[in-house]
Amino acid sequence: MFSFWEQQSLLRYDYVVIGAGTVGLHTAIVLRERYPSASIVVVERSVLPYGASTRNAGFACIGSLTELISDLEQMSVAEMAGLVARRKKGLERLRRRLGDEAIGYRQAGSHELLEAKDLPALARLDELNHMLSDINDGQAVFSLANEKINDFGFPINKVKALVANHAEGELHTGKMMWALKEYAVRQGIELKTGAEVVDIDRQQAEPLVWIKDRFREELVPLRCRQLFVCTNAFTNNLLPGYDLQPGRGQVLLTDPIPKLRLKGIFHFDEGYYYFRELQGRILFGGGRNLDKAGETTDQLELHKHIQAQLDHYLQQLILPGQKPRIAMRWSGIMAFGQTKQPILTQAGAQVFAAFRMGGMGVALAAQVAEDLVTMASEI
Repeated sequence: MFSFWEQQSLLRYDYVVIGAGTVGLHTAIVLRERYPSASIVVVERSVLPYGASTRNAGFACIGSLTELISDLEQMSVAEMAGLVARRKKGLERLRRRLGDEAIGYRQAGSHELLEAKDLPALARLDELNHMLSDINDGQAVFSLANEKINDFGFPINKVKALVANHAEGELHTGKMMWALKEYAVRQGIELKTGAEVVDIDRQQAEPLVWIKDRFREELVPLRCRQLFVCTNAFTNNLLPGYDLQPGRGQVLLTDPIPKLRLKGIFHFDEGYYYFRELQGRILFGGGRNLDKAGETTDQLELHKHIQAQLDHYLQQLILPGQKPRIAMRWSGIMAFGQTKQPILTQAGAQVFAAFRMGGMGVALAAQVAEDLVTMASEI
């Protein structure tokens, strides 16, 4: 039972966005930029975003050398280069929108550790630089940095080469999400958390969103002119049938480490592992490839075997001879498919969706949101 006032003023919006992660918040902000007087609400089922937006490693990355070489087995050169360019544009939009200081951004590049099995990738370094020549102001994206192997303290019997990526950076995920939320609120965008969408009617001229409220017996109906679904790994719950699989990522964070030699961000093994220095600690994540079937889940749990492998690499590869104490462990849910291309689609008469960020949501979100709203405006 809803009151006259609720039905008149509180249950209809011009635009409803489902999902308060990076893509959802950027989408709402782009809508505000396009439609200054529109009513816009973002609904999120959890108190905090439930996917990877607040649980990632804070990498502002476009792809490592071995990762992009692997991608070329699944996509053409044009598709790979276009996806990298999209990531780069997304990061630039993010930085312009919020400012580097607000998100703790540092343009310091990254490094990829190559073991013996990875050395054939070096033969393609110049080839990849040529493919990506347009995205980095004419400068080479990749270069050898073997002289830093010892500087960082990596074991030379394991790390046979080090490749610098000059187009990547790092940021503070918590600051970024806080700044993005505050920016949206300042723009007059309403944010409802703890509002679980259980169903949508997407065939009507005006979409209808049904939200569960634990204080009411009946579902809360929100009607809108256009609906945007930005729920990444969880999209098939509302829009079934797409090539989309959740992928869980395992993460650990050490206690502060005295005289830590590492600075910046690092990748290895085709991007499946990633680590960084963070406030004198090591944040280390990855290992999904050790059990892809087991990690194809949307449950936020720890995987004991993968966490044990992270411990092993931490002590044998990243900090050889040391046994740092682990301060915390967590996991986050990403979204993958047959390719790493994000999906942007019209999913109903006035329903639009963007999802499957392929573990690159930080980089892609701002540009994907721009593309999604442009798609909707042309209908």
